[in-house]
Amino acid sequence: MNTFTVDDMKRVEQTPPLTPEQQAQQEERRVRMARLAETLAGSDTRPAWSPIVLIGLVRLFDFLVICVAGFAVHAVYVQPVRGLESYYVAAIPTVAFFALILFQAFELNTIAAFRAPIGRGLRLACAWLLVFLAALSVTFLFKLEGAFSRVWAAGFFVLGLALLIAGRILVAVGVRWLTRRGQLDRRTVIVGGGEAGAELLTALSQQRDTGLRIYGVFDDRADDRTPDVVAGYPKLGTVDDLPEFARHAKVDLVILSLPITAEQRVLQMLRKLWVLPIDIRLAAHASKLRLRPRSYSWIGDVPVLDVFDRPIVDWDLVLKSAFDRIVGALCLLVLSPVMLAIAVAIKLDSRGSVLFRQQRYGFNNELIEVFKFRSMYSDQLDPTMKKMVTRGDPRVTRVGRFIRRTSLDELPQLFNVVLKGNLSLVGPRPHAVTAKAADREYEKVVDGYFARHRMRPGITGWAQVNGLRGETDTQDKIQRRVEYDLFYIENWSILFDMYILAVTPFALLKAENAY
Repeated sequence: MNTFTVDDMKRVEQTPPLTPEQQAQQEERRVRMARLAETLAGSDTRPAWSPIVLIGLVRLFDFLVICVAGFAVHAVYVQPVRGLESYYVAAIPTVAFFALILFQAFELNTIAAFRAPIGRGLRLACAWLLVFLAALSVTFLFKLEGAFSRVWAAGFFVLGLALLIAGRILVAVGVRWLTRRGQLDRRTVIVGGGEAGAELLTALSQQRDTGLRIYGVFDDRADDRTPDVVAGYPKLGTVDDLPEFARHAKVDLVILSLPITAEQRVLQMLRKLWVLPIDIRLAAHASKLRLRPRSYSWIGDVPVLDVFDRPIVDWDLVLKSAFDRIVGALCLLVLSPVMLAIAVAIKLDSRGSVLFRQQRYGFNNELIEVFKFRSMYSDQLDPTMKKMVTRGDPRVTRVGRFIRRTSLDELPQLFNVVLKGNLSLVGPRPHAVTAKAADREYEKVVDGYFARHRMRPGITGWAQVNGLRGETDTQDKIQRRVEYDLFYIENWSILFDMYILAVTPFALLKAENAY
């Protein structure tokens, strides 16, 4: 559970607007951090595999391998004589399920175990033997000796062990391949140098298989309390530099090496970092305040406190991605006649292409290209959205007015969901890079605006079904829209997505702000 919430960030003192000179310095810092991130991370910015998902997949693989072994021996030796009997149908999955429990008890389902299949082979064989000894005991106690073939049991044991070991060798090959690509490492930075930072880095370096790749240290202090090199790791910049570095280097984890009691300093740093889609932890190894062990998370033997978590991780991320692709493909199939009719209407109404492409902000502030049906005359298109579309805008075609008012112009974004994967069905709506509210860029109007990019944007969202769509001619409109987006991010669930999709058509019917 997060120690701090979005509301905590809003209560921190707001920073005053930047002067032109400060804006120039900020832009220079962004360029410098982007280059530094590119130097350290290189092209290795692939998303890291979740250990939880990987371990879950290996468990599923083990279960299927055991079932295949049991039914294969049955099909060869038992079924030709006795047919498919219910005893075997029930026993094989039961043995597989019990095997998974023992494999977990024998610590065979860890990344370290996957990397050493030969070294853990004996432990795997012992666990598999115990599974069969337990199965034989149950068979004896319930007097089921005559129900199962002894040849089948022996064959099941031998073939199952052989397939399990072969499977673990294949898993080891895959894990080593992912390791070489850096996709099992959590890209990490430390905030806070000096003695506390050195102690934390030393403690982490003494751990085995933490799965961390530490880039360096960020610290606001410029005196001798934070040298240029801390425990062998370089000081990369200040906390103000970190957001830009984190975005370009695809940082997964930030660890604050600050005293737990330094609440105001921690909050000031968090206010700069909470907009990022990263895990933020507060190191507790050097704190004199001792909590119960279950209050901590652990990186090896180093205790940390969870401050902020990424909104969607592990199996939730897999579930949302699968939901987007499957439901998105079904929507494409069902709506293809409607999309074809709109394409024909656009061509008949005005000259030019059917589709319109526009750059918008995506996940983690990355620029993505989204598809829309063209709703303006070809010679008056506005890809950068310098001027918002208003009521009666002469740039909009006759067909364009209808498809914009009903949001049918957004349907081609299903291709972004299904084919490109840079949009979700549900999420904060992607905004154009130069979009403005009352002649001010969104990020200058709403403090923490980029926090809405901690999740992949969507075709529809919680703000849209609550009537917050279309023109943003006042600062209050974009402020309220972001508040709804942040509520969605903090309260996401697959049922929430399904609800938003279900009410979206009804919300479009009563929309008053789309022109």
